[in-house]
Amino acid sequence: MNATLPNCLKSYELADPLVEDEAAQLASALSDSSGLQVYPRSITCARNAVFFLGRRGSDKSLGIVHSDSNPPGGFPLGFHGSSQKTDLDGHSLTLCETTPENAAALRSVFSFLVPRPLGLKKSAGCGDRLGLATPGHIRAVRRSSMAPILAQQSIRENARTGRTPQQVMDDAMWGVFEEGWRDGFGADADHLKNTADIDSCAAAGFTFYTIDPSEHVDNEANTAPFDVLKAKIEAAPWAELETGWMDTQSRFFNPIDLGEFSFKMDAGDLLRATAKYGRVVAHTVRMYRHLESVMNGKPFELEMSVDESETVTTLAEHIYIANELKRLGVKWVSLAPRYVGDFEKGVDYIGDLSEFEKSFERHVAVAKTFGPYKLSLHSGSDKFSVYPIASRLAGELVHLKTAGTSYLEALRAIAQVDPKLFREISAFARERYPIDRASYHVSAEVDKAPEAGRLSDDELMTLLDDFHAREILHVTFGSVLNHPDFREPFFAALRGDEEVYYQALEAHFGKHFAPFGESSKAVGD
Repeated sequence: MNATLPNCLKSYELADPLVEDEAAQLASALSDSSGLQVYPRSITCARNAVFFLGRRGSDKSLGIVHSDSNPPGGFPLGFHGSSQKTDLDGHSLTLCETTPENAAALRSVFSFLVPRPLGLKKSAGCGDRLGLATPGHIRAVRRSSMAPILAQQSIRENARTGRTPQQVMDDAMWGVFEEGWRDGFGADADHLKNTADIDSCAAAGFTFYTIDPSEHVDNEANTAPFDVLKAKIEAAPWAELETGWMDTQSRFFNPIDLGEFSFKMDAGDLLRATAKYGRVVAHTVRMYRHLESVMNGKPFELEMSVDESETVTTLAEHIYIANELKRLGVKWVSLAPRYVGDFEKGVDYIGDLSEFEKSFERHVAVAKTFGPYKLSLHSGSDKFSVYPIASRLAGELVHLKTAGTSYLEALRAIAQVDPKLFREISAFARERYPIDRASYHVSAEVDKAPEAGRLSDDELMTLLDDFHAREILHVTFGSVLNHPDFREPFFAALRGDEEVYYQALEAHFGKHFAPFGESSKAVGD
């Protein structure tokens, strides 16, 4: 019998993680008894039982070693599985499928598996469209100073991948358990456009809600003449804004102290800001108040995002948004303006970095004055030239949001383990790109992207470093994952060689996080 097991079984309260050697030895013993390949970091001792995650082939199972007098079904909510006697000093072993019911039962035992608000600590959203990436994300997070959001998907992404908010939450939770991550994580219900979206995500236990009022941005106001702006002001939703135009003017009459500088909003600035973003503020307030009601006292965080609008958010407009949201009682932890330059999907920043730095510094001043709150970098993956600027100017007040880049790293892994499948996906993506690009801000051209069919197996991964190929592969994810010829082999390739995917993610996200500072401790090393 493994010498560590008796001590684990004595612990009712959550025990400290096992040191690496002890975890490896116990994992070996548990593997022999269960027939699973046990993940050492998943081994967790509490309730006079030992919990662990293991895999057989591509299927994963929850294992629980316990005495007959302490059955898993006796825990809160209960676990559903099959029990058997083991050679582990006569203790029983219950093996459970990774079902929603068993995920809920495990969360009821271990609070570190329940997402929580992250506050004003700098953070990163690690979107996972496949439900397989969380272990790789965590490995990168361990060496960083970022607080992670590990369950993050938009309603649009879920529709294209055929997942539900609950599946997103559960997939992330199993990844957290597999890696033994106990330092907390958030769950972002991303780009919510209506109250029904809020309801489905709240039911799944999300803690971070990104309101997307971009449909309510009046982009015409950005260049409209004064007579048109005045007509828009008359038609503004004043009842919902709980104010009038005269009162609005009085609130912005005096210069605004932004720390190292002050800003005086002139009549034109205010006309344009109110016409452009008045309905945005009204919609955000409606969504926030509904969210407050649905959460019914449970802690949550709000982000407001206008990054997907057509026109840049000026300093005056940011001030207007922040001031009006605050006046109307909205509390938010982060805000994503539409920055200068282009934040296209899966590629580096396009634009003048000196102009971005000057503008971002002024946005930071607004965030500190009216919050403090974090500035969120949406479509933030692969913006390597921007990260040092954001880190230096914002400090802790920054949130980096990524999603599609984890899908691209999945393709990088597939290029290594199944080159034939990668070539087929790449060719299909080139065909679909003219259609699928419609809902994305991208500028790739098919004729400028290398063709996978012309590359050797060893050269295939270079496509993931090409601007045009990256965007083509990025925006066609939904079509690929819903294609009957691709879906099953796609997931089979990743599950069959999961370490290839995990290692690709760890390296790629490590590059993302490094400019924001390394961890003061190497957790789990």
